Formats: sequence, C-alpha cells, structure tokens
Amino acid sequence: MQHKEKETTKKPPAFLNLFFLCFVIPGLDFRFHWSAVPIWLVISANAIVFLGYIFIVLVFKENSYAATIIQVEKEQRVITTGPYAIVRHPMYLGLLLLILFTPLALGSYWAVIPALLSIPMNVFRILGEEEVLLRDLAGYKDYCLKTRYRLIPLIW
Repeated sequence: MQHKEKETTKKPPAFLNLFFLCFVIPGLDFRFHWSAVPIWLVISANAIVFLGYIFIVLVFKENSYAATIIQVEKEQRVITTGPYAIVRHPMYLGLLLLILFTPLALGSYWAVIPALLSIPMNVFRILGEEEVLLRDLAGYKDYCLKTRYRLIPLIW
C-alpha cells in the first residue's frame, strides 16, 4: 500500500536531512576537544530536550492521528484543543526543540550547524502537509483562520 504522502507532498531536499550529524559530530567534538560548552548550558539544553519530548507526548495524547506520514483517515477530524489551540503543527515545534538543543545537550557547538538545517526541512514539510490537509481534511481551512500560526506563536 502506498501512502498518500508519496503521492501528494513534496519531499524536502535530501541535504536538509542531516539530523544524524547532531550525534556524530558531538562524539568527534568530545574526542578532539573542539568545543568547551559550559556545564550549565549542557544541563539547560538537556532540560529543553526533555521538555521537547514531553511536549511531543502531549501532542500524541491530544491527537491520535499525529504521525510523520501525512494522510487523512475517513474518521479523522480537526483537533483544536491542547497545543493545537496555539499552533497548527505542535509536533514539529517539539521536534525542533529536540533537534536544535541536542547538540548543546551533548556538549558540541559544531553540531548546531547541521541542526539548523532542520528549520528549513520542517518548514518545507509543513507547507506540503498543509496542502494535503487543506484539500482533504474537512474543517481545516476554518481551523487555519482561527489558529493563525503554523509553528511558532506570534512568528509563523
């Protein structure tokens, strides 16, 4: 069975999907002593990564249809409560917290560089998903008018 995503959404360019480097570079960074990240920043970044995980769990609790594959099910409805009352794509907000702060949590400034590529990758993905949701999910257009921000409140 082929997922609708393959048929209906554009994939981000492959070079933007370098998340694995957020784990490889900190290992090299530790080995060769490239960064001197203060312990308070490492601890703070770990707390933010943990909050990102908790936020994603709350998103899944609120919306059982949340997934990395975009497809609209027959009985699916628009979720407007919980984190969905604030932004239209809260799972990606939690994911960005995870990705952007993982390098610092692992003690590497250099790994922040590939982590920053997750921003355009997620923007690209959100725009593609919204095309599908606007077309296939009843009530999504009204939800977009009510919940203006896609990812970050008061920004985008």
